[in-house]
Amino acid sequence: MTHEMLKKLGLALLVGMLAAGLVGCQDEPGPAEEAGQEIDEAMEDAGEGVEEMGESIQDAAEGN
Repeated sequence: MTHEMLKKLGLALLVGMLAAGLVGCQDEPGPAEEAGQEIDEAMEDAGEGVEEMGESIQDAAEGN
């Protein structure tokens, strides 16, 4: 292969990788991403509940 042909091949590969990257960035989240977000929200809610429970226990221990 000549040097000029290798440059063209390299440029074609670069353009292809960039195009594939843009296709991967979709506006609509897929089902796995939505499930992950729901899990994150559930864990955050559970953490807040545990924190509130801990504050209640601390208040009870202090006699408030």
